[in-house]
Amino acid sequence: MKNMKRILLLTVACALLLPSLLPADTVVEEIIARINNQIVTRSEYVRSRDQLKQEIQQQERTNADRVFAEKQRDILRDLIDQQLLLQKGKDLGITGDTELIKRLDEMRKQMNLGTMEELEKAAEAQGASYEEFKQNLRNQIITQRVIGQEVGSHLAMNKDDELKFYNEHKDEMQQPEQVRLSEILIAPKTPPATNGPDGKPQPPSQAETDAALAAAEAKAQELLEQLHKGASFEDLAKKHSDGPSAKDGGDLSYFKRGVLAKELEDKVFAMKAAEITDVIRTKQGFVILKVTEHQEAGVPTLKEVEPRIQDALYMQRLQPALRAYLTTLREEAFIDIKPGYIDSGASAKQTKPIETTAKDVTAKNLKKKKKLGVF
Repeated sequence: MKNMKRILLLTVACALLLPSLLPADTVVEEIIARINNQIVTRSEYVRSRDQLKQEIQQQERTNADRVFAEKQRDILRDLIDQQLLLQKGKDLGITGDTELIKRLDEMRKQMNLGTMEELEKAAEAQGASYEEFKQNLRNQIITQRVIGQEVGSHLAMNKDDELKFYNEHKDEMQQPEQVRLSEILIAPKTPPATNGPDGKPQPPSQAETDAALAAAEAKAQELLEQLHKGASFEDLAKKHSDGPSAKDGGDLSYFKRGVLAKELEDKVFAMKAAEITDVIRTKQGFVILKVTEHQEAGVPTLKEVEPRIQDALYMQRLQPALRAYLTTLREEAFIDIKPGYIDSGASAKQTKPIETTAKDVTAKNLKKKKKLGVF
């Protein structure tokens, strides 16, 4: 698994794309859009634009400028979408508070931090105030729940849809033979080097090295016996393995032929799912491997890829359904865009802004009238 500390950086990056609802300091912001009684400022727009450009430059090495030019036109649309979803979340009574606490605690554990204060320092080290970080994470939670409740829950899929998708995409599902492995690695605990009479570091003696190897092998054999008696491989890996995959229960993910050492490849590719090896001597120590999955070459069965197909169908149908839902929210809202800026998601049925010195009052009144069916 990748370094879990990247999770915080990714979350900060994603969260900063959301319009902050925190009160500004003393600086008067340039307002470029009003959505009911909320606003989008030029600084939020610029920040989202810069973030988008940075992400595209990291992902697109050759045609970054073209991709950015295509996506730039939707920046204001996306900011307005976020405000509409947040306002809908408020109407539905969704606060995100409970989920926020859970997410922050999960993040703390994944980063191996002892306290929430350490998480706060880690967030601030990425260039965001902790309060802003929490608010933007809360906004993500609210918008995700609104989308799931108001859009995702209404997307119907049946077995015929899954079978049709499976038959249409069989060529894309071709896969090579591969195994998914988990490991328990026991590394020898060789004594550290000590300074000799001349003051120079002296490596452990051969006797000490041999003793460390023997102890490691004995421990690995003991764990193997526990596995044969029914102990959980994942639990033993988490508790005893010295490998970097220990926190994941020993999971090493998938391996195709030609990646592992020939001797090891021949061994694991001859095994079935759920089988374990004997103790194997490696450069790192002594390892026990488990084949958690063994996928044959060819097209997997519908049952094997059903979860992936369901996810693909869901995402395929979510985007147009979400766009339609956001169009409806626009038609129920008061939206005023500053000249020179374009909302690419605007609906022809949106109410045109009425010029007034009390736009917030007008926005609230228009929203109430729309809900009553006046417009």
